[in-house]
Amino acid sequence: MKTLYKPLSLVALLSIGLISCNKDENEETSPEANEFKFVRVLVNDETGKQLSLLTPNTGNVESFEASFAKTTLYTTESGRYAAILSSVNNSVQTFDSGLESHGDHIDVKGTPKFGALTGASLKPTHFKSQGGEIITFNDGEGSLSIASEADVHTSGKKLEVVKPSGAVAHHGAMARFTNGTYAITVKNPQGTATLPERVKIISRSGQDIHASTVETKGIHGNASNGTVAVFGSQSGVLVVNSNGSQRLIPHPEAFGTAWLSSILEAKGVQKFIGYSAAKGAYEIDLSGNTLKPILESTDILQCKVDYAGKNLIVLLHDGTLKVMDLASGSLKKEGKALSAVAKDETQKPVLAATATYAYITQPKSGEIIQVNLDTFSTKRLKVTSTPYQLTILGYESNEGHQ
Repeated sequence: MKTLYKPLSLVALLSIGLISCNKDENEETSPEANEFKFVRVLVNDETGKQLSLLTPNTGNVESFEASFAKTTLYTTESGRYAAILSSVNNSVQTFDSGLESHGDHIDVKGTPKFGALTGASLKPTHFKSQGGEIITFNDGEGSLSIASEADVHTSGKKLEVVKPSGAVAHHGAMARFTNGTYAITVKNPQGTATLPERVKIISRSGQDIHASTVETKGIHGNASNGTVAVFGSQSGVLVVNSNGSQRLIPHPEAFGTAWLSSILEAKGVQKFIGYSAAKGAYEIDLSGNTLKPILESTDILQCKVDYAGKNLIVLLHDGTLKVMDLASGSLKKEGKALSAVAKDETQKPVLAATATYAYITQPKSGEIIQVNLDTFSTKRLKVTSTPYQLTILGYESNEGHQ
């Protein structure tokens, strides 16, 4: 028996095509499929030396072994490299993602690997990367260690230690200006507190350029855009310009004894953000000399600027994730990302984010939760056994070398 097929009308064909298109557009896809092709997430471990390099676009995880466990991870200015600091072991390692940006496209430059550039200094704790340099502040003696990103693969290369005059051990910070000078914290040797009280500007060789003109009750946290450096202090937000001028932006009266001890730079919108667990997140308005609330809350677990520097990603203790538009200061999206985390938890999740996804460590399960910042759908990715910190490497791009 022959089966006869009647030709479909043009209207029917168009209808099927529209249904098919709509289905493709609305179909739920796995979160990692939509992350940028050249984004990487580097994760370390709290108890072991293992590093995990995650490619979210494919779900691939590569393993490496660092010199030490429980390090701190930072991304360099170029986005290509990571710095791995071990303060307790006086050590700095470098790591190459194997990716290099050429503006309109990204090249794969070999395989991911450790760099030849290393550092050995007394308690390298604070990190900055500006002007093509990799810089650490060494708490053990109040010095800086400096090297060029271009020397990451130079055999035997070490970060050069620069010790300013009068330097003493303290929990400090620094910033590099585009004119090649450095703002560096200064500790009163007779003071009993661990935090520094002043900031001065020095040259690349450690010579004094501009003395401190403002004394505070204690400084912690800073960020810089190359022209101005902003430091959190108990006396107010300390603003230090590259020409040596300094001033304090006062805290709101309602702060009481609270202060912004974490300072973040949002490069994408050219703003500085201050954060206090006791008060919340605030825009530091340099022109108005005021602090503007972005999210006032005492329930913030983590507060980070996304990789492009355009959004503030806030994780609350109850597991809610908020995406704040830093151009307007308004809430863009929010959703549940994970279960509630107790405020006295000793192994708390750590957060990092791109424009499209947030990545949150899960120390007890050895996983990273990947959160779609549009739908808040999640995916769990296995990494080190006890993930401790993470940092974003690479580039928010899908354009490879043609």
